[in-house]
Amino acid sequence: MDLLAIIRIALRALARNKMRSSLTMLGIIIGVSAVIAMVGVGQGAQQAVQDRIAAMGSNMLMVGSGTINRGGMHMGWGATKTLVYDDMKAIVKECPAVRAAAPMSMTSSQVVYANLNWFTRVQGTEPQYFDVRAWPIGSGASFSENDVETAANVAVIGETVRKNLFGAIDPIGETIRIRNLPFRVTGVLSSKGQSGMGDDQDDTIVIPITTLQKKITGETWLRMIAVSAVSREASFAAQQQITLLLKDRHRIRPGQDDDFFVRNLADIAELADQAGRVMTLLLASIASVSLVVGGIGIMNIMLVSVTERTREIGIRMAIGATEHDVQRQFLTEAVVLSCMGGAVGILVGVVTSFVITNVLQWAVMISPAAIVIAVLFSMGVGIFFGYYPARKAARLDPIEALRYE
Repeated sequence: MDLLAIIRIALRALARNKMRSSLTMLGIIIGVSAVIAMVGVGQGAQQAVQDRIAAMGSNMLMVGSGTINRGGMHMGWGATKTLVYDDMKAIVKECPAVRAAAPMSMTSSQVVYANLNWFTRVQGTEPQYFDVRAWPIGSGASFSENDVETAANVAVIGETVRKNLFGAIDPIGETIRIRNLPFRVTGVLSSKGQSGMGDDQDDTIVIPITTLQKKITGETWLRMIAVSAVSREASFAAQQQITLLLKDRHRIRPGQDDDFFVRNLADIAELADQAGRVMTLLLASIASVSLVVGGIGIMNIMLVSVTERTREIGIRMAIGATEHDVQRQFLTEAVVLSCMGGAVGILVGVVTSFVITNVLQWAVMISPAAIVIAVLFSMGVGIFFGYYPARKAARLDPIEALRYE
């Protein structure tokens, strides 16, 4: 018999007991849909974390002032005052893997507009900071290099600050007060949301670094330098180049503690990606258990079918069917059963993913690879769990089978 004829016979055999076949397929349907939905949830969560890390900047590295040992006491990060503006210029000039860099210093302050106030983070930097952080201006404009040179009282505010101080009012051109100093709002940053660390990136005000240092904090050093590498792969080379450069500039001898740190966001992204893959694999493994349970159900039903159709098998063999023909027939029935369940499971899994996205507001990514793997796995289940019943049917003695009542 050709394959199409075998499949038609298999479908007729399964149609004789529609309810039993449907319940048997249910295990495969649940297994395939669970695999697709769970892998989608895992990959969606993984991508959401990567997006948050990417939102922090383009191929970002953060260079910061480090710890210091005073009389055997290690001070916390940020205790040193050796990171200066010339370090930033040297990084841009002498590190080939670095595309751009921006100085950063910061404080916190109560900000006032009219009768409203808000406590927020105030950052001092230069115009290239917005390029390094890949943070476009949503409305208005950034401050200029001339504003930095003249230590002008101008500010770019984040979306959270805008909402809490201005509401429906257009803030461009309005005046806010930071520590009793008036600042003109020149622009509003586009919303970035939470960072990979969970901080609200939009709860900030950005002003020229010279204004912050000369009029607010009085500091002459830098708290941080935001660095953008030429590519994500080059960020590791940039990290090494910056470390060697600052060791040389700060005259740090071998064995001494660094008075700075270089943090590569690619490392954080890689760790988050590994954690996401582990979580996705765990969810898929748990969901795959139901596929195995469904396969056991197929084996059980096929064994029952062999017993019920013993006389039919004897007749087939009596009129010329070989052991191979009988085995192929019952194996085909098991595979058809699992494939039909797999097809319905794909549909249920896709629908479930959309329901999770719309109802629970979780990020879910429907993976074509997960669909292919689930289908192949369901076919494998049919072959694996259908082989023993098919083999049992093929080895029946034709004479005994004909006598079976």
